[in-house]
Amino acid sequence: MIQFLLDDELRQVDGLAPETSLLDYLRTQLGRTGTKEGCASGDCGACTLVLAEPDGEGLRYRAVNACITPLGSLHGRQLLTVESLAEGERLHPVQQAMVDCHGAQCGFCTPGIVMSLFAWRHAACAHDRESALTALSGNLCRCTGYRPIFEAARRIAGDTHRDRFSDAERATAERLRALPAGASLDDGEQHAWLPTTLEELDTLLMNYPQARLVAGATDLALEATQALKRFPQLIHLERVAELRRLEEHPDHLLIGAARPYADCLEALRAFPGVPELLERLGSLQIRQRGSLGGNIANASPIGDMPPVLLALDARLRLRRARQLREIAIDGFFTGYRQTVLQPGEYIEAIVIPRLREGQLFRVDKVSKRRDDDISAVCLALRLDFDEQGLVREARLACGGMAATPLRGRRSEAALVGRAFDAAAVAAAQAALAEDFQPIDDLRASAAYRLKVAQNLLQRALVEYTATPAEVRHA
Repeated sequence: MIQFLLDDELRQVDGLAPETSLLDYLRTQLGRTGTKEGCASGDCGACTLVLAEPDGEGLRYRAVNACITPLGSLHGRQLLTVESLAEGERLHPVQQAMVDCHGAQCGFCTPGIVMSLFAWRHAACAHDRESALTALSGNLCRCTGYRPIFEAARRIAGDTHRDRFSDAERATAERLRALPAGASLDDGEQHAWLPTTLEELDTLLMNYPQARLVAGATDLALEATQALKRFPQLIHLERVAELRRLEEHPDHLLIGAARPYADCLEALRAFPGVPELLERLGSLQIRQRGSLGGNIANASPIGDMPPVLLALDARLRLRRARQLREIAIDGFFTGYRQTVLQPGEYIEAIVIPRLREGQLFRVDKVSKRRDDDISAVCLALRLDFDEQGLVREARLACGGMAATPLRGRRSEAALVGRAFDAAAVAAAQAALAEDFQPIDDLRASAAYRLKVAQNLLQRALVEYTATPAEVRHA
């Protein structure tokens, strides 16, 4: 049984399939039809709702996509939908701003936009246009009525009055903390568990080594919504505190495998280009749920973060039956969506070395559209220079260029022992054709991918040698 607050009401739920999405639960079980289904893949934001969780003495409000968030994720949280906001006939300030500014067009996407703006209003951020763009990055208005929506956001930012949710935060947080930590879901045929410690997780995996692990479900849920798969055994990781930790050490970062991207962003600002990459990886709704460990374990050849981690020589801490081992991420991927993970083994943490003086790092992503899209090519480059300015060591890694995220070892060798100049880049560009044999698919042709990777090396040289005023981006 899972327990959560629906607005201010305690709810206890069991007997539903573990893959049931919050969207299906709301619409079929609760009759809350304000939350809409637009894509069933976390792309459009029409189904956006807010999950609130204890944070200090108050709450943190996260806008998430209901269509790809599994029901078990409700445990220990407060669920807020568009129906939660108004008090009788009196609209919430966010709703009123949308009305006053004519922010609703056909209205289908409006509930999700309202909930994103509600979460933004309660976020600890500068409520400026840039943060409003981020908050709404995962909400598509099919009528393209964005100007009045941003006018509504401007009005919301100027309203500093507390609402009833702010007034009740401390009491709500206390109620949520009083709920049992662990939980489960069982519909008689399928079972889901929500362990709270690594030891509980290890025991479950020893008993059920074939169980699917789920952190944010931003990828796994698509198997249910798009392929209509069922999950006989599902283990949620998001309540295991050790898997959500972040440790900042002088020489490295340690990030728990289930920590959401949104909670890693500040720490990852130490690596040039990575925060910008994360902002393009997916909408805020996706980043509130998706995790670094999930991006790695999925072993997708077009995952955005594996090339970064390969270039940084990151290491993975793997755990199985209370036994730990640590491996270089370079040895983790064995084939298309295949890894070295053994049955019952999982990623506990990712260890990322910090950049040192004399190192250049950059990452570039090319996709069919700039935001919220899958890579055609992602290239990460790290160069270590010696005292003479020659490249002592090179790491070049690509996504979208092979069956796995992969280092270009011949390209790296072409850069080592020489200045990073036009001749070195030309040699590395030629070597890329030996390192990678990309494929043709709907996103790009093989020839295009190779040319893009070569051009990204050229861009790295241009930006390395040019003054900031000389650099131009299309």
